[in-house]
Parts: sequence; C-alpha cells; structure tokens
Amino acid sequence: MDSPESQDHKTSMQHALELAKKSPPKPTNFRVGAILVRLEDGHISAEGYTLELPGNTHAEECCLLKLAEEHSTTEEGLEAVMKSPHALYTTVEPCFKRLSGKLPCVERVLRQRSWIKKVYVGVLEPETFVGKNPGRQLLEEGGVEVHYVPGFEEEILAVAAAGHTS
Repeated sequence: MDSPESQDHKTSMQHALELAKKSPPKPTNFRVGAILVRLEDGHISAEGYTLELPGNTHAEECCLLKLAEEHSTTEEGLEAVMKSPHALYTTVEPCFKRLSGKLPCVERVLRQRSWIKKVYVGVLEPETFVGKNPGRQLLEEGGVEVHYVPGFEEEILAVAAAGHTS
C-alpha cells in the first residue's frame, strides 16, 4: 500500500505526464512535462512542457519562465522572490547538456536551489541525444535532493520518444 506522500508523488508525476502529452512530437526532442510544487501545501506554482514557449524550450525552462513572468522578474531574478521551498516534478531527468547551446535544465535548477529543494523524476534521461546524464549527481552535489517516482517508466518513455524515428 502506498503512503499518502507516495500517492501525492504519483499524482504529481501523473500531472506532469499529462502535460508532456501536450508537447509536439519531434525527432529531435523528448516530450517532457514538469510542475513546480510548493512543499508546505502542495500548491502548483508553475507547470510547463517541452516546446510550450517559443525558442526550443524544455519543460523545466517553461516552468521557470512562466513563474518569472508571473512575478514580474527574470528567470535569474526568481531566487530573490521565491521564499517557499518547492519540489520540481519532471517526467524525464533534467538535462545536463543542450545541443542547442542553451542553458541546461540542471544548471537552471541549481541556480534556484535556494528554493527548489527536491527534484522528482519519472525516468532517467535516455542516452539518445547526449549520452549518459550526470545530472542527478550534479544536483545532489549542489544540495538538491533527487528522487525517483516509480511506476510511470513505460508510459513516460512512449510519450517522450513520440516523433522519433527508429
């Protein structure tokens, strides 16, 4: 039997997975969904999915950009305005490298580690585009807890890889 907390993690991951399904299938991206949840009360502060915003955006990036806009600041300025600890739920482990040259999601989370305290992932990043991802290790070394939410692997991978050619 799942504990109430475990059920909350599954509910949050299911929400992120539903967001991932909104992402357009492309052969050069994983379709990922992400939500930022306030730890004290479970409030969803932001949500996003791959390519939701213009500019080859990742799900975590969309969450941060939308939250920054809501608080009339920049993504970099979020650290100054966000005071409540949050968890990031993301269907696929945050990227550590972007072939586009944009800031990787691991670095985006580490920039916000004063308030993003935990990251929950549904699957580790497949090695399709950039090889082995040391993101979990980098996050943990930076003081951000990383947890795995089991039970979604098959569906997450099917959604993430939609649009890829074999």
